[in-house]
Amino acid sequence: MLQLNYIRENRDAVVERLAVKNFKDVALVDEIISLDEQRRKIQSESDAIAAEANSSAKQIGDLMRQGKKEEAEAVKSKSSGYKEQLKQYTEQLAEVESSLNEKIVQLPNLPHISVPIGVSAEDNEVVLTHGEVPALAENKLPHWELLTKYDIVDLELGVKVTGAGFPVYKGKGARLQRALINFFLDQAGDAGYSEVQVPIMVNEASAFATGQLPDKEGQMYHVTNDELYLIPTAEVPITNIYRDTIVKEEQFPIKHTGYTPCFRREAGSYGAHVRGLNRLHQFDKVEAVQIVHPDKSYEVLEEMSQYVQGLLQKLELPYRVLRLCGGDMSFTSALTYDMEVYSAAQERWLEVSSVSNFETYQSNRLKVRFKNAEGKMQLAHTLNGSALALPRIVASILENNQTDKGIKIPAVLVPYTGFEYID
Repeated sequence: MLQLNYIRENRDAVVERLAVKNFKDVALVDEIISLDEQRRKIQSESDAIAAEANSSAKQIGDLMRQGKKEEAEAVKSKSSGYKEQLKQYTEQLAEVESSLNEKIVQLPNLPHISVPIGVSAEDNEVVLTHGEVPALAENKLPHWELLTKYDIVDLELGVKVTGAGFPVYKGKGARLQRALINFFLDQAGDAGYSEVQVPIMVNEASAFATGQLPDKEGQMYHVTNDELYLIPTAEVPITNIYRDTIVKEEQFPIKHTGYTPCFRREAGSYGAHVRGLNRLHQFDKVEAVQIVHPDKSYEVLEEMSQYVQGLLQKLELPYRVLRLCGGDMSFTSALTYDMEVYSAAQERWLEVSSVSNFETYQSNRLKVRFKNAEGKMQLAHTLNGSALALPRIVASILENNQTDKGIKIPAVLVPYTGFEYID
């Protein structure tokens, strides 16, 4: 979440930057500032009464030691109301802080100055395009037909076992999944990311800390009896490893990778764009997370973008990089690059990765801090990126590499799959 002192000291700039994300509730910003003023006023008055109470207690003690009992009793009588006053201030402070916390979490992160103005995906900025779009035969098939043709993913069986959006991978389809996961993890290890295996359910505190709650509550699967949430991405448990932690500056950059299944309700999703593997309720993903010094975070964001692009190049997939406009960015991001691969059979671009810098938005909730060179506590910056999400990668590999012999496996994956074709 945004830092109170920044909102208070930069009110107009905050309103201006929030407008880039099409957030125009100026009244909420002003209400937060007003509540913060109330909080500070109550705290100041409470501190003053507490100081008077401490002074009176010391005075009473001194008088009693001097044998001035009557004078001590007079001071005691005069200060008898301090305890009740402090209680009232404590109650008022708790009420105001509760309202303040409730309001401030409704503010999204401020977008970076380079974020384009726009309201939807149509307004995103194309940063670069790489690779040649394959020319397929006229009898090309979309991946959902290839899944059935080669019997590698059974969507209907998934419906039987669980429901729509929970596919069953079979034979070479399952081996391709495992190959991609291992390939991505090995590549991350070579790039200096430390692998972790994390829980796929998190508690409410963890979901709040990375910004999934309260913003995306309706998109998360909730285990109500235990108050746990199935993760929408490994970003959540990996980043929460450092919740309430003071790290050492020399630890930067902290780099982790992890494979998990991911779960998203995708409420309201419908139409041709969700067919087959295009949008699922359960899918596999390898995530990359970094916690870094604030001075380095945008340099690291570019490095992470290049890293993901390198994976797509090794998979021989044509792709493009987008800088998301304000209206298409996530609630928590300050700047996001999307990587999209071209699906030759569907003849459209499919998002396969988002790489984002959250600056201090997550770390303020997480309380991930470090002591800087001046010896002062400072919030770290957090970043994460899909490296990569599997469903649309699989869809693009199947569609772009269909030949008369079958589906040709990218050369870099053959050592992992043990086969060159799905036939």
